[in-house]
Amino acid sequence: MGVLVYSAITSLDGYIADEKGNFDWAVPDAQVHAFINDLERSAGTYLYGRRMYETMAGWDDPEALPDQSPLSEEFSEIWRSADKVVYSTTLEAVSTARTRMEREFDPEAVHRMKAAAKRDLIVGGPGLAEHAFRARLVDECHLFVTPVVVGGGTRALPDGLRLDLELLAERRFDAGTVYLRYRVRNSDVAGAERNL
Repeated sequence: MGVLVYSAITSLDGYIADEKGNFDWAVPDAQVHAFINDLERSAGTYLYGRRMYETMAGWDDPEALPDQSPLSEEFSEIWRSADKVVYSTTLEAVSTARTRMEREFDPEAVHRMKAAAKRDLIVGGPGLAEHAFRARLVDECHLFVTPVVVGGGTRALPDGLRLDLELLAERRFDAGTVYLRYRVRNSDVAGAERNL
């Protein structure tokens, strides 16, 4: 069974983008980028909503991203080698390899996908992640907390949702970013473990 991971780079006050949609403060430095690449290697499938897919689709064409660092090139290869599922009612078509589109988020279908997966699944973007959290599908949260406060914008985690978490790992990077890896105690995998 695959583990469904929600991963986000967030400000100290819990936002992935500021009120204007900017997230330039979240661009990882080389140390964080190398660590993220190592984590992403475990991913076999990415789950995206339309906006996150459109943000990430540039990684499909290395020629479209001139002057990439070796770490960015490595991430691009990791991203291209994974399957992608895009959930959207407005997107006309997908343009990247190894990508399929679904018109609605079906928790049962995602549960079956997890059960059949040999590698991890990563849900990208807080909108789609909210659906996955509410369906108790998210098994782990990987948060990269940056040393910046943006004062408002797009929240990394959904409002009105209680999650019981267990800290599995932490790491502090030289520039002040802190990585926190949590297990969601009330996910469907955690429930299956309790029933064994």
